[in-house]
Amino acid sequence: MPVYPRCGVRPVRGEGVYLYDEDGTRYLDFAAGIAVNALGHGHPALVKAIAEQAATLMHVSNLYGSPQQERFAQRLVDASFADTVFFTNSGAEAVECAIKTARRFHFAEGQPERHTLITFNNAFHGRTLGTISATNQPKMRDGFEPLLPGFRQAPFNDLAAALALVDDTTAGFLVEPIQGEGGVSVGTPEFLHGLRAACDERGLLLVLDEVQCGYGRTGTFFYHEQVGITPDIMAVAKGIGGGFPLGACLATSHAAKGMVAGTHGSTYGGNPLAMAAGEAVLDVMAEPGFLPHVEAMGARLRGALEQMIPNHDHLFEEVRGAGLMLGLKLKSDSRRFVAHLRDEHQLLTVAAGENVVRLVPPLVIDESHIAECVDKLSAAARVYVAASDD
Repeated sequence: MPVYPRCGVRPVRGEGVYLYDEDGTRYLDFAAGIAVNALGHGHPALVKAIAEQAATLMHVSNLYGSPQQERFAQRLVDASFADTVFFTNSGAEAVECAIKTARRFHFAEGQPERHTLITFNNAFHGRTLGTISATNQPKMRDGFEPLLPGFRQAPFNDLAAALALVDDTTAGFLVEPIQGEGGVSVGTPEFLHGLRAACDERGLLLVLDEVQCGYGRTGTFFYHEQVGITPDIMAVAKGIGGGFPLGACLATSHAAKGMVAGTHGSTYGGNPLAMAAGEAVLDVMAEPGFLPHVEAMGARLRGALEQMIPNHDHLFEEVRGAGLMLGLKLKSDSRRFVAHLRDEHQLLTVAAGENVVRLVPPLVIDESHIAECVDKLSAAARVYVAASDD
């Protein structure tokens, strides 16, 4: 179906932080499959794990016990707030599971009327019918009505507005701590702590969508660790499989009390091949220097971007985000500039809302890649302005 307005780049090979088109053109990849290829392209540990598992066992379904699932789930539990994990194939599925877990909790508590999740303007939680119902963006929703009931939206970072929506039907809050698609907007500590406090006071559930900002991307394993809050339920995906389709819904045992046999399922979710990929990624991220490296490279990239902005302040406005999830806000159309970077300067980035260019490179970049990226951005900005003036 022609639902993607695809660009002219047609990658056939990747190596490290570079992609190669079918005609041999090399691109510096600061898009990483939309923040997915956390270890870059062709990482030997990930390639080896997938190849070995593919030769052993790929899929059996969840009708049987899974030593691979149990081992990986235990490692995630040990590394997070969670007591229990459900594996999915995508971020949207992980969010769907999170929504179901939150609703089912109140059902198990004898309060089935508490089914409404308060979500936030400009959010992006996926493309399923449930996840588009959780956003207020017309481009996601138009033409798909009637949508799933049970969601109310408040402005992002407006704690008072969110609390004003709480009533007897409220199950909790569903929020991206950093909105990705919405413009790399960072939730303030006051906002996120306020949501956590409201949940504690009113028996609600805090559901975090860390599909994009989690899994090492911001310099800690999950972004909420930097804020100093703990969710009840959390959806993760993207970097968790390093490019292999994988997601997970993590929860405390209390929040997941309603999720009993028969309440949820997945044919493919948590298959042995996905588990091998997930463990390989986690092995690399668990190495002592990995997350400090992400933090350091994020600081270097932010610093370089902030130094660059005054040279092109007619075009660039500010840097947003955390770690290696950064957004460069433009004063004009970001999608047009992303195309210019890609087609004329062989730099791959991702457009986001509010005229933001997302820079979400593989987490294994080094200083040379940052220098190359900023050089390309500067060169592109100079030519782009001249072309616009014409």
